[in-house]
Amino acid sequence: MSLQMIFFAAIIVVLISGFTFAALSFLKLSVRAFNKSQAFTIAEAGIEYYRWHLAHAPADYKDGTGQPGPYVHDYYDKSGNSIGSFTLDITPPPVGSTVVTIQSTGQAAADSSVTKVIKVRLGIPSMGKYAVIANDNIRFGTSTYVYGPIHSNYGIHFDGVAYNKVYSSQATYDDPDHGGGNEFGVHTHIDPVDPLPPAAAPSRPDVFAVGREFPVPAIDFSGLTANLAQIKNMAQASGTYFGSSTASGYHIVLKTNDTFDIYKVTSLTPKPPGCTNVAGQDDSWGTWSIENETLINNYPFPANGLIFVEDDLWIDGQIDGARLTIAAGRFPENSSTNKNITINHNLLYTNYDGRDVLGIIAQNNINVGLISEDVLRIDGALVAKSGRIGRYYYRPPTSQGQGGQNCQQWNLRSSITTYGMLATNKRYGFSYTDGTGYQVRNLNYDSNLFYGPPPSFPLLSDQYVQISWEEVK
Repeated sequence: MSLQMIFFAAIIVVLISGFTFAALSFLKLSVRAFNKSQAFTIAEAGIEYYRWHLAHAPADYKDGTGQPGPYVHDYYDKSGNSIGSFTLDITPPPVGSTVVTIQSTGQAAADSSVTKVIKVRLGIPSMGKYAVIANDNIRFGTSTYVYGPIHSNYGIHFDGVAYNKVYSSQATYDDPDHGGGNEFGVHTHIDPVDPLPPAAAPSRPDVFAVGREFPVPAIDFSGLTANLAQIKNMAQASGTYFGSSTASGYHIVLKTNDTFDIYKVTSLTPKPPGCTNVAGQDDSWGTWSIENETLINNYPFPANGLIFVEDDLWIDGQIDGARLTIAAGRFPENSSTNKNITINHNLLYTNYDGRDVLGIIAQNNINVGLISEDVLRIDGALVAKSGRIGRYYYRPPTSQGQGGQNCQQWNLRSSITTYGMLATNKRYGFSYTDGTGYQVRNLNYDSNLFYGPPPSFPLLSDQYVQISWEEVK
């Protein structure tokens, strides 16, 4: 009996020891899991802290210290006890970008061997969020192909093909291109024609490949005035600035060696006989084509990437690895003296991976003139602050039964391709319903503009938004 008791006692001791060891191991794992969870919470707190810091100091990437990081902060519980710390590594945006990278390492005081690392990327969205932004009713005809999101503060009549979403700030509107009742804020007349509200808007993947959405909040165009004035001031201070030409304006030719030639435009091509403003377009109607010019000089691209001219401007050429914003305007602002930018010849990037970025901002219109390339390509983010992006109406020889040369062969062009984005205050258009203008319009979106816009390019907000979140460890 004593032997049996010793045997069973030994078994009990072994079992109790095993259970005790298992309980201790489980407790240790539980404590470690708790510390990991706490370290993760602390790391998240570091991210949220710096998000708050950027909301109050958007351009401070040194945690208010003015010194290089990393930056360590204690983390306290609700009773004011320090229970850990987070360490921040801040990577400021590259030149021309708004994207800041924040890496936060959380550590629990109870176990310094336990750390969690979280990395996020925050950015401020620019007007480059959209392929086209309009502050007017807008129409896209057949043979128009748009490869990025579209937004208008007014109505959109779309008869081409949209390969991204189309937004309008209007639920319904009276389309000025035809009579009848109000139509959807985004609608099409491609067969079968959209019904009229209050019927439901049908799904039209043949026209709206990703869909349409309306109404949505409007985009503020009024802030562009302050933005243009700021570009002028910065160009005068540390960029490149040209005052009045005392002639017809300037012509800039961009070069791939990071320089540009600038010419004084001394005369414009006169209108051919019979080529007149039969459509009654604005007072700026004309050929917008250079006849004579004289070279002023060759200049390097400015370090801050800003070129401002206080006159009308023609621009073409090619860049390679450059980030520039070129603007034209005259201050104080007056509708009768607002300045235009004209692009009649190719304006090109060399690289299409975000290294080449070009912003073109006109106080009034961005034109394509009468004598323009038959096949024209424009790379860049184009903004017409007070006017429109497009081409004037140049009537064909048979228009309205008129004889004479009219607008000769220049009224009809083959194709125009843009790569970047368009922001137009008034109604955009490179073609007309009678078939004149550019027959094919390809509007390609450069997604690099969203968080990597040209220097001093207009932003949609002053607040950072989260682009990506990653648990590194």
